[in-house]
Amino acid sequence: MPIKVFLTDDHAVMRDGLRLLLNAQPDLLVVGEAANGREAVRQVVADCPDVLIMDIAMADLNGIEATRQVRALCPHTQVVMLSMYSTDEHIAHSLQAGAIGYVLKESAGANVVDAVRAAYAGRQYFSPKIAAALSGIRSLGASRLDLLSAREREILQLTVEGRSSAQIAQMLALSPKTVETYRSRMMNKLALHDLPSLVKFALQQGLIGLD
Repeated sequence: MPIKVFLTDDHAVMRDGLRLLLNAQPDLLVVGEAANGREAVRQVVADCPDVLIMDIAMADLNGIEATRQVRALCPHTQVVMLSMYSTDEHIAHSLQAGAIGYVLKESAGANVVDAVRAAYAGRQYFSPKIAAALSGIRSLGASRLDLLSAREREILQLTVEGRSSAQIAQMLALSPKTVETYRSRMMNKLALHDLPSLVKFALQQGLIGLD
């Protein structure tokens, strides 16, 4: 029986290339795709595939938060992050969220098949550039992001993407007043008081990207 793989990336060209590459392997089968983290969680938890390949910088729900949710609901689904980012923050947060591997997009063609097989076997896998940086990453302490709840992190991302309280409320099935309460609590915890500061913080923590 082939290893069931789910792809999440906000670029259709990347998903197309990965699907062709993985389906060309006799022991791998792509069983689904999503363009953002929220859609990935919705689809993945319905079937819990063997391996989930997850982009990081995506609108609505980034790959790090989506990984946390998938690992909580589908603990047997292993997650391999696939990203253009190699900063300590992106890597550390990905591992803390439960990812077992981290592959850079620049080396995806050479590494992603091996990463999927390793993840399925329960082994960590990192692109060579990431592996070389792991000793420094492991020395990182807790970040200010750890002060926030999962819901506060979701609202943080949606806020810095420019969505209003009403829009966020509709997306998360909350009332606008509840969203505003979460946002106020979040900003107090972070000691940040305006949108530019929130955007800067989100970029530094890898919640949003520049791509």
